[in-house]
Amino acid sequence: MIKDELKNLITEKRAQIGVIGLGYVGLPLVIEFALKGFPTVGFEVDAKKVRTLNEGTSHIVDVPTEDVRKTVENGKFRATVDFSELKNCDVVIICVPTPLRKTKDPDMSYILAAGEQIKKYARHGQLVILESTTYPGTTDEILQPMLEEAGLKLDEDFLLAFSPERVDPGNPQFQTHNITKVVGGVGQDSTDVAALLYAQIVGEVHPVSSARVAEAAKLWENTFRAINIGMANEMAKVCNALNIDTWEVVRAAATKPFGFMPFYPGPGIGGHCIPLDPHYLSWKARQHGFDSQFITLAEQINSSMPRYVAGLVRDALNENEKSVKGAKILILGVAYKKDIDDMRESPALSVIDLLRSRGAHVVYHDSFVPEVTFDHAYTIGDGEPLYNEDLTDELLESADCVVICTEHSNVDYKRVCELSKVIVDTRNALDETLRGQSKARVVRL
Repeated sequence: MIKDELKNLITEKRAQIGVIGLGYVGLPLVIEFALKGFPTVGFEVDAKKVRTLNEGTSHIVDVPTEDVRKTVENGKFRATVDFSELKNCDVVIICVPTPLRKTKDPDMSYILAAGEQIKKYARHGQLVILESTTYPGTTDEILQPMLEEAGLKLDEDFLLAFSPERVDPGNPQFQTHNITKVVGGVGQDSTDVAALLYAQIVGEVHPVSSARVAEAAKLWENTFRAINIGMANEMAKVCNALNIDTWEVVRAAATKPFGFMPFYPGPGIGGHCIPLDPHYLSWKARQHGFDSQFITLAEQINSSMPRYVAGLVRDALNENEKSVKGAKILILGVAYKKDIDDMRESPALSVIDLLRSRGAHVVYHDSFVPEVTFDHAYTIGDGEPLYNEDLTDELLESADCVVICTEHSNVDYKRVCELSKVIVDTRNALDETLRGQSKARVVRL
């Protein structure tokens, strides 16, 4: 039986693990398997990335270069652009992007492309796992028929499962090995073998009854966050209208030991999950005639935040008898979260676009991001690229307004407060002491 064949290969660490997509999800995963002694191969379409990895250098902040070098040198990991090597893999894990189209409908092209490669080189005795976030039904409605088109039968020739990625880039506390892995197979054999596989690299595996349950669980996780962040953003607007300190209110509410979980406002939501995943769930709901009103409302609130921040900048400049048009505005931080280089769906991009559309001269400092381009789905224009500027005294003094969009730890906020004229702090980066000593006027979300 295929189930027993694969179990033996896994427990003896003879199963060759192939991972398609070596980004923020795929690279940490494949290196974790390699560090545990499994022979692994990573599949990529980016030849430059493949070459860098095979030289032993990591391009992901959460994957130490020393780990990549170690696994390359001991022969447990290599990267390739040759997808024909999929036929040598006993396990194939798909970790490709799942973005949205301009219409905010799911873009399944990356999953379909990966599926076509797997189908092309499929053979008896493989376990295929999808980790890319997607709507419930993708695994059995799309991948299963593709594999069956290759003449293979589920449970007889191949096993198929979904296990959602739970990567939090830049989080040193939670990484692949200590995050519980949810696993749902298309059939019990698929669940059992996939759960056994992940048990080799993570501390806890949580099997569920189907791939659809696992797919829905992932969307629920991030929709929960999106909705609660939306509430926090709306509360920030209310508190500002009432002249109440938003952050003090959150701290006070968070002292309740039950029934409350603190979420914090910001200039919008970014990253590869929270801005996208709720749309996958609401899209699938619409296919079944259901209107997901909570999701829609949260998306409206969260997507309105860059415009709200631009309004705060306008008002702050007006207080100094300046207009947005012609003002020099310095954006501090353009990554979607602190201490990483990931700009996917970063709200800072929309803030920059809005300010530039109103005639501002915008510059930015973010030591993690050397260049910013504006060909992203959620920005309103196609302005010229911007390049990181050193955070010199001259830059701070010359700016009419400084906007903290991302609170990177390596910024000297005391110096920012000493040299700036006006600061719009969207992340509560400036504590009470800094605000009290600030020579700049500080406006907070």
